Amino acid sequence: MILTKPIFTVDLLPKLDEKLIEVLQSLSPQDWEKQSIAPLWNVKDIALHLLDGNIRALSMLRDQYFGVIPESINSYQDLLDYLNKLNHDWVTAMKRVSPKIIIELLTSTGKEYCEYLKTLDPFEPATFSVAWAGEEQSSNWFHIAREYTEKWHHQQQIRFAVGQTAELLTQEFYFPYLETSMRALPHHYRNVEASKGALIKFSISGDGGGDWFIEFDGKQWYLTLNPSQKPVTEVTIEGEIAWRIFTKGINKQRAAKQISIKGNQLFGEKILNMLAVMA
Repeated sequence: MILTKPIFTVDLLPKLDEKLIEVLQSLSPQDWEKQSIAPLWNVKDIALHLLDGNIRALSMLRDQYFGVIPESINSYQDLLDYLNKLNHDWVTAMKRVSPKIIIELLTSTGKEYCEYLKTLDPFEPATFSVAWAGEEQSSNWFHIAREYTEKWHHQQQIRFAVGQTAELLTQEFYFPYLETSMRALPHHYRNVEASKGALIKFSISGDGGGDWFIEFDGKQWYLTLNPSQKPVTEVTIEGEIAWRIFTKGINKQRAAKQISIKGNQLFGEKILNMLAVMA
């Protein structure tokens, strides 16, 4: 059975934003300057990036104002370069802004963005596709779920830096992040050859974890529910590092020590390179 079940996160986003405001309000001045696992950003920089996400999305999607338009996007790398420059310019310009103002702006823009997302028909085409899942056209529900993963993992980067990660590793918050991120599996494995019917099982431990399966039909891999055959490979990943693998938050060598693979090792090790972010 091909996995086509939509992931609805629109009602969870306001709760996630509330968690963000809670953690930011708990920070000391020193906490705001702590280095995150994102090499170029400290805690304040990540909070600023989240603010940029709210404002940029409202401007483009709600107000149809696209501001800085790239001259040409001819490849995935062109898109990355464009986004990285936007991110860098924003964070640099906003360094003069205080944490208090950042929290106030995140509170107000977060509410506006969540309200806007609720107005979208979840099954209508989204303005932007989910490129890391290999889609050229995505539905709004997937765009919204992708936005959830962005907000989730950036907040978790902040929490990781200040030692408050447990709040987002629950079934309520972590499982939707993982469920969305694992939609990258078929695209990530697209160049992996296998026998028809080959099945790979991925298990992520912890309260927010679960099991996911991809099967090869002779031409391509696809996500499947309730498989009937035995997997040729079973991969188990520690819940506390899964999100770091999918967001370039841990190197491959360190991550490899915290996963177990039964069966075809090459099939299993491929997961260590998977990204569910634009990076």
